[in-house]
Amino acid sequence: MRGRHALVTGAARGIGAAIARALAEEGATLTLLGRNREALQALATSLPGEHGVAVADVGDAGQVHSAFEQARRERGAISILVNNAGQAESAPILKTSVELWARMLAVNLTGTFLCSQVALPDMLAAGSGRIVNVASTAAQVGYAYVSAYVAAKHGVLGLTRSLALEVARKGITVNAVCPGYTETDILRESIANVVAKTGRSEAEARAEFSKSNPQGRIVQPEEVADAVRWLCSDGASAITGQAISVSGGEVT
Repeated sequence: MRGRHALVTGAARGIGAAIARALAEEGATLTLLGRNREALQALATSLPGEHGVAVADVGDAGQVHSAFEQARRERGAISILVNNAGQAESAPILKTSVELWARMLAVNLTGTFLCSQVALPDMLAAGSGRIVNVASTAAQVGYAYVSAYVAAKHGVLGLTRSLALEVARKGITVNAVCPGYTETDILRESIANVVAKTGRSEAEARAEFSKSNPQGRIVQPEEVADAVRWLCSDGASAITGQAISVSGGEVT
């Protein structure tokens, strides 16, 4: 990937940071996009090579356009896009407000659409490119009490498949990785929420999340990053429109 400009959204922590490290190891030049400039800058300086940061809310079209234009000015045309930015909030359907619904769609689905739309002209001009959308096993199955999140991630998978077909003859691949429960701040917040609402211990709550994985464990961010690394490589040029489940066999 040496010489390729990769933009990773939601790059400051968790899966996004692991993906940034994996692509930097392959020689890519990175733009790390997120909302926390200090965290992004700290990560950028820790990676091999020289990389840039851009601050934007991916659900805001104006901010996305400005951030991508900055990325192009500083590091050239974008040849790899990883749509990783996301949020998860839980609520029973009758307590899911319109505001919560809109937030989940904005960051998880609209953000993926906006970033893909803005990055695509560079890839079309070059006749090659990689788009990888970090979805979730929630894009493949249903989960109770997270209907807005599940709906948004199902939308990401539909967008992935549709766009993959649209650009299949253009040298561009579009795929999704679908992690199961992964060791991230989102999972830690979910565990804390279970502890607060049910009185279970942290260990008991963690075990509840782990048991959905047939391997009986939590997925690590680096495992998701390795799947993304492969999908961005030349060796995955025949892989497009796919949903790669990184979940220990939870989804088969």
